[in-house]
Amino acid sequence: MEITKQLAIFLDNRPGTLARVCEALSKVKVNIYAITTSDTVDHTVIRMVVSDSRKAIDVFEEHGTLVVEDDVIMLEGDNKSGSLANIANKLAGAGVNIEYCYSATSPNAKKGLMILRTSNAQKALKVLNT
Repeated sequence: MEITKQLAIFLDNRPGTLARVCEALSKVKVNIYAITTSDTVDHTVIRMVVSDSRKAIDVFEEHGTLVVEDDVIMLEGDNKSGSLANIANKLAGAGVNIEYCYSATSPNAKKGLMILRTSNAQKALKVLNT
């Protein structure tokens, strides 16, 4: 479990946009650990955690893409019923809000990766490590 950087980029919501982003990161050997997208009528917000956020930011800025960097918690957790409830209860008990989270896990996997954006990343990390 660690605090890491999440990048949010704002792009046109059209076919091929995500492919171009992924190709650009691939060319500079940046791996995407986690990704989520949210759409609106005319644009999409892509949030991602990558292997080298500095290199990814450089790529996006070279292409004139707006990029915002945030601290998030990246944790590997058990893939079993109640795991997220346990995390959410610990944070709620400490007064830390989960602003959003995203994850995906294969049904047969023992562990899964979760990204949490909280109201206080440092406090969340401390609470979850106890």
